[in-house]
Amino acid sequence: MTGGLGVVTSPEQGRLAGPLSMSVANLCHRLQSQVSARTAAGFAEVLRRLGAPLQVAVAGRIKSGKSTLVNALIGRRVAPTDIGECTRLVTRFQYGTVDRVEIVFTDGRKQVLPFAADGMIPAELGVDITTVSHIEAYLTNAVLQGMTVIDTPGLGSLDAASVSRTEQLLGAAKHRKDDEDEEGSDELDDTSRNAVAGAEAVLYVVTQGVRADDQQALAAFTAATASREAGPVNAIAVLNKADTIAPESVEGAGGDVWKAATILSEKQASTLKPRVADVLPVIGLIAESAESGGFTSADAEALRQLAELDDDILQTMLISADIFTTWECDVPSGTRLRLLEKLDLFGISHAVDVIRKEPEITAGALRRSLLDASGLEAVRQRLSIVFAARADGIKAAAALASVTALAHASADPGERQRVHDAIEVLLAKPEAHQLRLLEALTLVASGAVDMPEDLSEEVLRVGSNADIGAQLGKPGAPRPELAAHALERAGWWRSFASFGATPAQSRVAHVVHRAYFLIWQQVREPQS
Repeated sequence: MTGGLGVVTSPEQGRLAGPLSMSVANLCHRLQSQVSARTAAGFAEVLRRLGAPLQVAVAGRIKSGKSTLVNALIGRRVAPTDIGECTRLVTRFQYGTVDRVEIVFTDGRKQVLPFAADGMIPAELGVDITTVSHIEAYLTNAVLQGMTVIDTPGLGSLDAASVSRTEQLLGAAKHRKDDEDEEGSDELDDTSRNAVAGAEAVLYVVTQGVRADDQQALAAFTAATASREAGPVNAIAVLNKADTIAPESVEGAGGDVWKAATILSEKQASTLKPRVADVLPVIGLIAESAESGGFTSADAEALRQLAELDDDILQTMLISADIFTTWECDVPSGTRLRLLEKLDLFGISHAVDVIRKEPEITAGALRRSLLDASGLEAVRQRLSIVFAARADGIKAAAALASVTALAHASADPGERQRVHDAIEVLLAKPEAHQLRLLEALTLVASGAVDMPEDLSEEVLRVGSNADIGAQLGKPGAPRPELAAHALERAGWWRSFASFGATPAQSRVAHVVHRAYFLIWQQVREPQS
């Protein structure tokens, strides 16, 4: 069947993210009959991935609150947050018309896994975990129609196998059966499978201290192959558990917890850049409780009772969790423990302040206030800007990287050349310039091409933003000013490419020159 722009589509492709993805899909279709069975099988997998929602891995150190954040993003408490067998495995949450969970074994077998009584994936699986590849969870939640969320075991765990599973996901590695016969098979070998596996984008979860292995994990992250590293196009980070930051420990916070978290996030962003587009503060626990149905009218009523306590008494109770749960008051200790598990001390304090300012507030409005206080909406907006709005470019670039890796793995020089020529024809088209820009951005962000710091920042700015004003470093400027600046920078980068740049820098400079020229064409005043 043929889609718009003369692009071939097929039912197994699903909905393609946009014209760039369609162009790559068309390339794969054309080449499938011209390559070996094994390479053609790889192209079929690339086509399947192109038609699937963007795959976003939520990764980070153990106990960073990844699964809690996953539940908040999905809007359902389904990922176990306590240590158990399930948390030692990669779990893919994707859209399905019927809720179901499957255990996928390393030999390809699948076994349906019933939900636990609380509606979550069971923490204990009842099978030999060493034989399990990963877990597939199909949920009817609408958010998963546009994004597959992948929960990963924590890095830094004492469980080497769990860390290995995460590193394989981040490094796009997959296991094959030991007894699989490679000779004459049209199945993917290790190299080919690595070329098309793995997440396409990453949401990295950090807590107060960025450690060396955080940097290493981001450096190892790949969109489709080990040569495609995390960068500001496909990676953002969140500073989770922002409510645990001591504001007096952060200069300039003025005693405000959220201000302290924002300042600390900015510092961590400078540490992790250019691996991530941004670092945003979030309180995953409050977000999960408010968004996934964990916060109830009974909780709101208990908070109302707490709000009626003398302020000095309540402030004393809020000094620590132990004091809060053991202090003698009319609210039962078990109820207070439940509030603590859902909101922690910061969330309880926030809710009480809201109730005291607005005594008649409904439970629903109080839940929304807690959600606002969690910072989840800012994370969602950033996900939309960084990932969803660029899904076409991210998926197309990842797919092209996969196609290139598949060709490179081929033993047939003629086949490698045919694929290389087809890719060059695609990249020569004006509409494919975004892919060139993403490639240049990745090269500079990863350090593969060394650029002076000011020029690196300019490449990152032009390639990392969707808004033209932000691309040009002139947000809100009038169109004539934007056009003049774009034309001036286009000329500068063209001169740099021809004089003074190294060959590698020159290739990047030509791409940036073209990007500025296309921006100029887009924003210049119409000719009279």
